[in-house]
Amino acid sequence: MENYISTHIESRTEDAGWESFGKIYGIRKRNHVKKWLLGILIFLFLILLLPWTQNIRARGTVTTLRQEQRPQELNTVIPGKIVKWYIKEGDFVKAGDTLVQLGEVKVEYFDPELINRTREQIEAKQKSRQEYLNKSGAGEQQLAALKESLQLKLSSLDNKIGQQLLKITSDSMDILAINNELQVYQRQINAAKVMLDSGAISLTDFEKRKVNYQNALAKKTGTENKYQQGKQELLNLRIEKNSAEQEYRDKIAKTEGEQFSSLSAAAATTADVAKLQNALANYDARNQLYYIIAPQNGQIVRSKKAGIGEMVKEGEMLVEMVPSGVDRAVELYINPMDIPLVTVGQKVRFVFDGFPAIVFSGWPKNSYGTFGGKVVAIEKALGKNGKFRILVSEDPDDRKWPAQLPLGAGANGIALLKDVPIYYELWRNINGFPPDYYTDSDTKPNKK
Repeated sequence: MENYISTHIESRTEDAGWESFGKIYGIRKRNHVKKWLLGILIFLFLILLLPWTQNIRARGTVTTLRQEQRPQELNTVIPGKIVKWYIKEGDFVKAGDTLVQLGEVKVEYFDPELINRTREQIEAKQKSRQEYLNKSGAGEQQLAALKESLQLKLSSLDNKIGQQLLKITSDSMDILAINNELQVYQRQINAAKVMLDSGAISLTDFEKRKVNYQNALAKKTGTENKYQQGKQELLNLRIEKNSAEQEYRDKIAKTEGEQFSSLSAAAATTADVAKLQNALANYDARNQLYYIIAPQNGQIVRSKKAGIGEMVKEGEMLVEMVPSGVDRAVELYINPMDIPLVTVGQKVRFVFDGFPAIVFSGWPKNSYGTFGGKVVAIEKALGKNGKFRILVSEDPDDRKWPAQLPLGAGANGIALLKDVPIYYELWRNINGFPPDYYTDSDTKPNKK
């Protein structure tokens, strides 16, 4: 037993003639584990030196850049009831196509001849306005005639007053002449009385001179009465002038009042005409609102109402349509920590739902099935989901987006950032650091 244990197996391997012994005890064989391990380490080291494109990944949906190209609701402007459907869900329509016909439900619009009757009211009001204007024109002519008559009447009275003034002046001259005669007759009587007392003349001559004096005195009284009568007639003429002027002023004022009343009535009728024309335009516009028209080309995707005779309220949605030929874009939601790294014009890669793709996030050029885009807008306000919203449009320098891509489809976005070594990216992720902040000048060579 001791001899068997002390036997050196190694010394007998060369002399051993057993094949199994050589396969079990591979003492003389050499392995390459060290070489493989060294090669793997060198390979991993080289991989760590390879460039890696930093990126930000976000989830979003397909939308459009312009508001009028997004899915829209077609609502009723007026209340009514459904009379006829011209389309069904899934139909493609063109701008101007009739979708639904509505009927009236308000009593004040039931009259089928409402527009014609409103036009008749407008015509009647317009004729009434013209009559008022004609009446105002007649009043204007009457005013001119009254003013002319007033001038003629005043001129006639002025002539009479002038004549009466001349007559009064003449009477006053007659009074002066008679006063002179009275003075002469008074001197003659005085002289005759002296002569009568002296017996130079007879009593008859004295009586004659006294009679002449009395006649002159009576003539003076008559002339003074005539003078006073002339002055009274002058006063009457002036009173007549004032009365005539007042009378014509009253007539002119009354005519002007009637003219102004006509103009006021014409203005009120003009306002009524404007109101009726406004009502007519509203009735005509309301008739056009009975038909719901497609505002643009698109597809009817959903109908809220159904059947015939169903009531709809003012502003209620009837159908929903998706416009065709839209400028598609993708709205992505970025974490607040990554939003400073996103700039307008930045490149983004997309993987759309339903379109197969092989993605190497660190090597975007080696990916397959992805589509390119450019950032066109960044919202500065935080959304309800706690993220910032950005809009990315199709990159014209990249492959076109699929024509079958529907609005609302999901999209995975990869915003491309700076190229760094893999070891740096591993170190950054292990430490929880964000990607490097950079500008476009960091990735483009300077041009001199």
